[in-house]
Amino acid sequence: MNITIVAGARPNFMKIAPIIEAILEKKKEGFNINYRLVHTGQHYDKNLSGTFFEELNIPLPDRNLEVKSGTQAEQTAAIMIGFENELKQNPCDLIMVVGDVTSTMACTIVAKKAQIKVAHVEAGIRSGDMKMPEEINRIVTDSLTDYFFTTTTNAVNNLIKLGVSKSKIFFVGNVMIDTLLKNENRLKKPSLWDDLNLSKKKYMVMTLHRPSNVDEEEQLKTLITQIVTLGKDYPIIFPVHPRTKRLLSGLKLEFENLHYVNPLGYLEFNCLVKHALAVITDSGGITEETTVMNVPCITLRENTERPETCDIGTNILVGSNPEKINSAFNILLSGTWKQGEIPELWDGKAAKRIVHLLASI
Repeated sequence: MNITIVAGARPNFMKIAPIIEAILEKKKEGFNINYRLVHTGQHYDKNLSGTFFEELNIPLPDRNLEVKSGTQAEQTAAIMIGFENELKQNPCDLIMVVGDVTSTMACTIVAKKAQIKVAHVEAGIRSGDMKMPEEINRIVTDSLTDYFFTTTTNAVNNLIKLGVSKSKIFFVGNVMIDTLLKNENRLKKPSLWDDLNLSKKKYMVMTLHRPSNVDEEEQLKTLITQIVTLGKDYPIIFPVHPRTKRLLSGLKLEFENLHYVNPLGYLEFNCLVKHALAVITDSGGITEETTVMNVPCITLRENTERPETCDIGTNILVGSNPEKINSAFNILLSGTWKQGEIPELWDGKAAKRIVHLLASI
């Protein structure tokens, strides 16, 4: 079996690392299973992609489509053109896509038009919010997928409701947590730890990148000002996504306890998260990591495709509602944040389950 694995953005690399490792292990056992890694280049900043190959011991891509920036339509078109050429030159038996980024959707469409079966890792998650580009990517990808590998029973139920045959759905767990658990002992303090004189549980981490939070200047200014004011007794470390950096440049939001830093590598960022008092974010994947590391997480979104992080994890949704944000900080600073649990099968073995299933298909 020859598998082409597609990765394009930061979250993808965390998901493919354990899958590639599991494929290589299976190959050593004598199975005829090979992979080819295609990096679409959707994320091209070294700190957003390049360092991940080094840190997570991922072999360099067999091909980089070097798509880079552009509108949603421009990126989608460029990925489809590049990936179509890749498949013509390097035919395969199966395309594996992960997550819900533009590359996931675009390469799925190309694969199906080339009559190649598609396996989707992290299939079936839904936020119900059609304003999110990722939700559209999920819907399109899952409408074409042949093999659905899911992270939770919620995702399984979503797919069943859509009419997907149970025989095509495989509840395997969360490959991103595979990567976290494998590397937890390798996490390293970034240089800013000493520069800012940080102490464990005495600072917060914030990430913002979703259009609903960062595209409107006054909204962004109000949001950051409230958070920084509520957390005034703690340093707030803000690794700034390139997209957000452009938007912040004209706002001149300077606070004594707010520290803008460049995007960090996987090991450094998760070291910061693990030892933080709390994380304030609008990311989906970070809510999974904070749940496993038992770190309070305040999510600046109205909905989530990962409800388990709220139902049994450490996550609370506050949207951009000032009252909800204030309430979350009151709970956090009073020391009464809920104690989370780890969802079923988030045990570090999801990739092995996936590859075992692929070998038997």
